[in-house]
Amino acid sequence: MARTRKIRLQNIISLLSIRLFTWLNEDSCHFIEFAEYHLGQLKAKIAKLRTQLLEPPKGSSGAGEGFEVTKYGHGRVALIGFPSVGKSTLLTMLTGTHSEAASYEFTTLTCIPGIIHYNDAKIQLLDLPGIIEGASEGKGRGRQVIAVSKSSDIVLMVLDASKFPCFVCKLIMQYLQSEGHRQILTRELEAVGLRLNKRPPQIYFKKKKTGGISFNSTVPLTHVDEKLCYQILHEYKIHNAEVLFREDATVDDLIDVIEGNRKYMKCIYVYNKIDVVGIDDVDRLARQPNSVVISCNLKLNLDRLLARMWEEMGLVRVYSKPQGQQPDFTDPFVLSADRGGCTVEDFCNHIHKSIVKDVKYVLVWGASARHYPQHCGLGHLLQDEDVVQIVKKKEKEDGGRGRFKSHSTAPARISDREKKAPLKT
Repeated sequence: MARTRKIRLQNIISLLSIRLFTWLNEDSCHFIEFAEYHLGQLKAKIAKLRTQLLEPPKGSSGAGEGFEVTKYGHGRVALIGFPSVGKSTLLTMLTGTHSEAASYEFTTLTCIPGIIHYNDAKIQLLDLPGIIEGASEGKGRGRQVIAVSKSSDIVLMVLDASKFPCFVCKLIMQYLQSEGHRQILTRELEAVGLRLNKRPPQIYFKKKKTGGISFNSTVPLTHVDEKLCYQILHEYKIHNAEVLFREDATVDDLIDVIEGNRKYMKCIYVYNKIDVVGIDDVDRLARQPNSVVISCNLKLNLDRLLARMWEEMGLVRVYSKPQGQQPDFTDPFVLSADRGGCTVEDFCNHIHKSIVKDVKYVLVWGASARHYPQHCGLGHLLQDEDVVQIVKKKEKEDGGRGRFKSHSTAPARISDREKKAPLKT
């Protein structure tokens, strides 16, 4: 029954995709306004059916054995890509952990973790099995691989530079409507809710019990209007909600907000094997956004890859300074905006959660301080390699000090007095 339901959903998605492609190639200007609403409804139906397709069947015993490993270190990076692009070799080069590499595909069959020691921080690097086209539908255990990628901080998409098309070949491929490895991987990740190098859309959405649909916007909208928003919400059987657009978002952005299960991650496109291509192709690949060119065979540009990885992760090292002593530069506290935050309060919670209530103020040395030292509160935003000294509140003494002390040890109530033993007669 589950297999029949899956095949039926796949057939419905295929028919809707064909219908959507037909409407996109419609040249008639008479139906442009109607086509926009129709396209919005089709996109909502496809997104809803894909979500149902990804859900496990009811009554299933489980998803089986996965590739998940225990989190370790101050950050996690996942290597994802097609088979035989150099993921295992890159893991061995950066971490020293041996990962079997061979000239045939699917050498790596499970998740192999390694630790990168960089800038006094520990970054966990995961070598995942290669995925193929159709991984979002479960081919080649692609769902397990993508599930581990969702738990990482950033994704390194390893690509083969020798298979990247040149300018003339790219025109021919576009003419034949074919796609490269980068587009295929991006499409597979987006099919399961991963959005690479994108930020969440500025759309406020909240379901209500009554009151109908409230539609507002703070900017002029060119892609979505009130009528189209109503039709998409009705497709999800939502009749009472509040929607506020803070930017000129598209229909896909609105669907992502309604679904609510999208994850926005940073991705670095790593082009390996640049030693087998020409210098013009290397220059063209290196100038693309979010791209780094390397060669594991000749150990070229690996330091630039580590620096770019550190920059994208946004890790902040903070050193502690005990009162009256020198700062401890051996073991920093590593903070991140994605993992809790980078304020003084987050730094105190990183040490122990009970410290925040005892903090009077902190002294900060570093790039975030205007002068040395600067008195700061809990909301001060720390930067990399700052030095922080915590000053705690002093315990209050009741009734003053010395001869002015008026505190008495007598009980406050008569009932609390100790009763004396009766006199012996």
